[in-house]
Amino acid sequence: MPSKLLIGGLVAVLVLGIPFVFSNPYSLSIVILVLLYAYLAYAWNLIGGIGGQLSLGHAAWFGIGAYSSTVLFIDFGLTPWIGMLAGAVIAGALAALIGLPCFRLRGAYFALATIAATMVLRIIVENTHGLLGGPRGLEVTLLRDAPAMFQHTRKEFYYAVAVVMVAVAFLINRAVLRSRFGAYLTAIRNDQEAALALGVNVRRYKLMAYVLSAAMTAIGGTFYAQFVLFISPEKVFGVALSVQIAVVCIIGGRGTLWGPMFGAVLLLLGEEAARRFTGGIVGADMLLYGLILMLVIAFEPRGLVAIFGRIAASLSRSKTRPSLEKNDGAA
Repeated sequence: MPSKLLIGGLVAVLVLGIPFVFSNPYSLSIVILVLLYAYLAYAWNLIGGIGGQLSLGHAAWFGIGAYSSTVLFIDFGLTPWIGMLAGAVIAGALAALIGLPCFRLRGAYFALATIAATMVLRIIVENTHGLLGGPRGLEVTLLRDAPAMFQHTRKEFYYAVAVVMVAVAFLINRAVLRSRFGAYLTAIRNDQEAALALGVNVRRYKLMAYVLSAAMTAIGGTFYAQFVLFISPEKVFGVALSVQIAVVCIIGGRGTLWGPMFGAVLLLLGEEAARRFTGGIVGADMLLYGLILMLVIAFEPRGLVAIFGRIAASLSRSKTRPSLEKNDGAA
């Protein structure tokens, strides 16, 4: 119990101290994006990690969340706090419609189907010029200091919201991993045929995970729209975004509790470092993603969580060995 209190205290100090350490608005914006991608990776982890279904179309749910809340805000004056829930419901319902036929597919075919669904949605938005702005996108009306309308001039406001979102996503992942639902998803990931033979309703549990994952991703889309104040089909429905969300979770350690956070910290900070090192060369960030992905798959396919676990185990053994040798010598 004391160790848990100590860890909780350290986490609280870290969360409260970051805005003071990164007081520069640009640096704090990077931290906020790290938290946003950690949140999106936690959402993806439900279906892609715990459920083992490789979805490469999560930009569809992200875009639906961004556009739903923005249109409701611009055209109807509805606060994005409510708009994000509307976007989550729309994304969840559409995920159920798409998931029903797509979960008949396996492996790469399922991944290709999710990519196709995202591209269809992007084409629809690009050709809806009036309400959705077409390929030019939409600008969110600037209200400045209006927390009730999900806007503020201080980055600390968005940082606080992002911290809460990541904490909620973490707790949802933990609850799923510890539940019977999570046990069924893990069984499906490990051996779908064996799970079917044991009486697990495979399609039902995969669909539940997919709907929950899509709804959470849509909420992330609303946050992005209010934080950046501009959305376009290329930005929020892009295949690159879908790949980025999946890669963050896979590199961190999919199906684990800390993998999405580790992956987001490594890749987003690495991307920023690569941008500065290369002077903003187009494609440098994707090159970095590919390189890190190849290294992780080659040396530890289970991701950073497994690498950190091996290091911790090695340190533990090195501490234990001298004490054993000392005891042997005394004996």
